[in-house]
Amino acid sequence: MRIVRYLYKNEEPAYGWIFENKVGDIEGSIFGEYRRLEAEIPLDSVKLLAPSQPSKIVCIGRNYTEHAKELGNDVPQVPLIFMKPPSSIINPGDTIILPPQSRQVEHEAELVAVIGKRGKNITPEKAKDHILGYTIGNDITARDLQKTDRQWARAKGFDTFCSFGPWIDTEFDITDALISCKVSGQPRQMASTRDMVFNVGKLVAFISSVMTLEPGDLIFTGTPAGVGPLQDGDVVEVDIDGLGVLSNPVKKE
Repeated sequence: MRIVRYLYKNEEPAYGWIFENKVGDIEGSIFGEYRRLEAEIPLDSVKLLAPSQPSKIVCIGRNYTEHAKELGNDVPQVPLIFMKPPSSIINPGDTIILPPQSRQVEHEAELVAVIGKRGKNITPEKAKDHILGYTIGNDITARDLQKTDRQWARAKGFDTFCSFGPWIDTEFDITDALISCKVSGQPRQMASTRDMVFNVGKLVAFISSVMTLEPGDLIFTGTPAGVGPLQDGDVVEVDIDGLGVLSNPVKKE
């Protein structure tokens, strides 16, 4: 099932599900008991929103060997985690704003796991029981600030620096999914999820040994090699084969 959060006409944001390019409401909680209503609203008549409202966004650095190498870094021996603030979230199709503090803002295409069940000290074998599904993410990064700051919060935390969506797929197979990224039609990134240094189960286990994961929380699982700069007027598209496409235009502040 593909779960969306959407706006329709002048109604309040709502959760729904997609069936044959139509949207139906979901009554109840997507993290608990719910009921799917008939899909009657044409998909192209709604505004798709970021499909989760997380309490925290946990990201993994250098989880693809070639990406670590391209930035001159060693591959971590344990998962390297950092966080993005919820204030950095934008919706699919919304504009990524290039801030004046940075001269080198870059894209990072990623598979994102959406937590569906609260958990602490989750084992890798039980991780799937705590995942609602998967979505597509773009971990926008001010690369020059990342290099100069000892912490990554500023480089990763600007408003509009966290795009994800357009939906959560509860049945998506992440075993060997192709992740790619294009900027204004030019290919930049391409790799398979099988190339991850630490798989999703290990990431959930490691993160939950540090902090309790709550329903709706996001885990950005790392980006492949090929990251590059974004310029005013660009359109960046992150594609995960079988999951969908996440697209955002880019504008200078």
